[in-house]
Amino acid sequence: MKKNIGFIDKTIRLLLAAVFITLFIYEVVGGVFGYLLLTLAVIFILTSLFNFCPIWMIFGVKTSKPK
Repeated sequence: MKKNIGFIDKTIRLLLAAVFITLFIYEVVGGVFGYLLLTLAVIFILTSLFNFCPIWMIFGVKTSKPK
């Protein structure tokens, strides 16, 4: 897997994941939509940890700096 997520993209993903998890924990959102946001938060965290997003690869987007 080639790195295709840059620092700003990673930061935005982690911040959104934190917001989604907080909304779920404090029961601002619940039900199916709450679990959907929680799943999306986990995906954002995993893609940030691995610096790789399969959707960016499909569309040919790279937010990381070239070497």
